[in-house]
Amino acid sequence: MHILILGSSGFLGSHITFHLLQQGHTVRAAVRGTAAGRPPQKGLAYAAWDGMDAAALVPLLHDVDAVINLQGENIGAARWTAARKQAIAQSRLNAGHALTAALQTLRDRGLRLPGTLLQASACGYYGLWQDAATAPDCDETYPRGQGFLADVCALWEESTARAEALGVRRCILRFSPVVGQKASGGVGGFLERMLPPFLYFLGGPVGSGRQPMSWVHMSDVTQAVRFLLEREDVQGIFNISAPMQVNMRQFASALGRACSRPSWLPVPGFVLRLALGQMAEELVLNGQKSLPVRLKLAGYSFQCPDLDQALVETLRRRA
Repeated sequence: MHILILGSSGFLGSHITFHLLQQGHTVRAAVRGTAAGRPPQKGLAYAAWDGMDAAALVPLLHDVDAVINLQGENIGAARWTAARKQAIAQSRLNAGHALTAALQTLRDRGLRLPGTLLQASACGYYGLWQDAATAPDCDETYPRGQGFLADVCALWEESTARAEALGVRRCILRFSPVVGQKASGGVGGFLERMLPPFLYFLGGPVGSGRQPMSWVHMSDVTQAVRFLLEREDVQGIFNISAPMQVNMRQFASALGRACSRPSWLPVPGFVLRLALGQMAEELVLNGQKSLPVRLKLAGYSFQCPDLDQALVETLRRRA
């Protein structure tokens, strides 16, 4: 396939790009700023796009078989001020609306549309729970929950809904927090902040330790994306989560085992609330139990379903 990736340079996008190239696909990677000066790679072409200009996106869609839309500001990069929350939401809406407008332009001109759109979202769609013991099992049919992330996810998903009316097969990927390396080396994602205290023998669960902690290994992110690209008979919502559900205390214990360190020093919730405000409540002190029901029913076989295995594999490669 010839695939256009929006958000190709992020934590997920860089790994997905590399994996698809390894599998023999060609990739057009949309990047902010200029595409000049980036190292050439077989099967990979960079194209500049600002994340909001529909007209500039139209030529990038020519001869494309599939689009993967990962575009959006990093939700964990900085404290959620009002301006930051607006940037998180608006960056996703701008990209989604531009993409659907560009697809409509192709249709109006009588040009071929991509057959498939993979639209990113997150398990934050389902809401927030403080205790894994009483949290519901959230499969893909579970309704939208409460909170900023739930609102953003719903808007993000809706931003490309019109593609389906144009005849494009659309899969919504609700990602759980990802365990994995950065493409440049070293752990990435939420582990980048969680791991250092463990390395100094100061690690432990965050908050009560009872909150549900959905997760997925990067190998299953890349493999599931390729699986859904190539399975033209499936569409709709898919939770990209490991089938093994844990709480924060269990996750911290597994992380301690993986790096041969104790998990004994909890981080009090009030400290995180003071430092991060609402961001702490939604990203760390509460969580979801996100189950990959539809992915398994479609026949996907997980590469790294065990948490200990996932963490050992990730830390083994730590640069």
